[in-house]
Order: sequence, then structure tokens, then C-alpha cells
Amino acid sequence: MQQFWVNIDGNIEEHSVPESVEEVMPGVCWGVPEELFTPAFWKYQSEAQMRRNRYRDHRLGETLLEEIAVCLLGGYGIPAEMGMVAFHRLREDGLLSGGASEEDVHERLARPFEMEGRQRRYRFASQKASYLARSLRMAREFSLDLPERDLRQRLLDLPGIGPKTASWIVRNHLDSDEVAIIDVHLHRACVMMNVFEADSHPAKDYFGLEDLFLKFARAIKVRASVLDAVMWDFMRRIGPTSKPIKITATAQLQLAF
Repeated sequence: MQQFWVNIDGNIEEHSVPESVEEVMPGVCWGVPEELFTPAFWKYQSEAQMRRNRYRDHRLGETLLEEIAVCLLGGYGIPAEMGMVAFHRLREDGLLSGGASEEDVHERLARPFEMEGRQRRYRFASQKASYLARSLRMAREFSLDLPERDLRQRLLDLPGIGPKTASWIVRNHLDSDEVAIIDVHLHRACVMMNVFEADSHPAKDYFGLEDLFLKFARAIKVRASVLDAVMWDFMRRIGPTSKPIKITATAQLQLAF
């Protein structure tokens, strides 16, 4: 077994994972915790973040309609920070109950946003206003008593919502471990571990990749919702890279993000 240590407010906890050459799943070896992007590294990071009580509450909105709105507003091509400020403006103006017109939503999205001292505009304001107004109107009657994947299937009927956004809504609102958000960041991390094939693409086989990710999460004994969030946050912060990077034992004790 390999040991790693987690620093929680000055208290050092010892944990262990199998030897580096052992397989997590066919064709995927554990690797070592101090090497970025290995299964052992993700196990280490997930344990550290869970013990710091991070990534436990995924909800961004208070209701299903609000969760639909925030996930639609922060979708492809929209930075997470921009999606959030747009969401807060629409919520403060009372436009997320399912009764707002496309025109009202568009007017709010088209206005510049103040971010870090700069005026910035929301991309695709017209298209997103149309998707959002129609989706919220249609979703007003959705039941939360549906099984998680059945709710996702219903969400796929809404304008502008594909498997990734539908999974994001379900993961957030229901704290679900039955779905995964296979975006560019998580896909890149899984390709680097050989969990996904290098030529795979979520647009072509979203649900097949999701099943592989969920199997991987179970294999390393981490909640899929937590592992998904940890990978997404780390990979977007570290930026593009394909080379293994080792960290020192001292950094291993302190590393956080």
C-alpha cells in the first residue's frame, strides 16, 4: 500500500491507496499520489477536499427552475463567473419563475455586466434568452419525485439542454451520484488516466463515457458528484497540460485549490 497525508487545520491524517502498478479498472493503474492526474492523485485530492467540507453542496439555485436557469446561463462558451452574474441579475428581477417573456430576459442579458471593474457583455444573449424563457415555462410542471435519470431524460426535452447541462442540473439539485458532467475539463483528466480513449468525445458517446466515469469513481471509493467537482475545478485552474508533474512531499501536505 502507498500512504498519503492530508492536512486538516494542522492535523495530519494518514491515508492509503493500493500500489502504483495495481489496476483501478482494466488498463488504468493507480499511479502515485504525488504525481498529478493519476487515480491516486484524484483519490488524495478528493479525500482532502471532503474533509475540508468542500464540494458537498452543489446547488446554485434554490428551486429546480433556478437550477435550470443557472446551468443554462453558464453553458458552453460562457465563463462560470459570467453565468453566475447573469443568473443573479435575472433572479433579482424576478424572471426565473417560468412566466417571463423572451424579450424581458433578453433585455436583462443584453445589458453590460460590471465584472472586476470592467464592463462585459453576455455572449449569445438572444439565443440564451429564447432557450431560458421557453425551458422555464415548460419545466414548471416537472415533478421532483422522478428517479434521477428519469428527471434528466425530461430535462433533455427542454430547448437548449443537452446531456451535459441536464446532468449538471440533476447533479446540483438532487446531489446525485447517478449522473456525471462530462465537460472538456473532466474529459481531459480521464483521457490522461486512460479511463477514456484519447479519440473519444462526449458529443458522440456521452452516456458511455458517463458510465466509465461512474465506474471509476466507485473503484476509487469517491462519490461521483464530489470527484466530478474536484476534477472540474482543478483542471480549469491548472490549464492545458499533458505531461505528468510530480509534487514534493511538503507540497503534498499543503496542496489545496
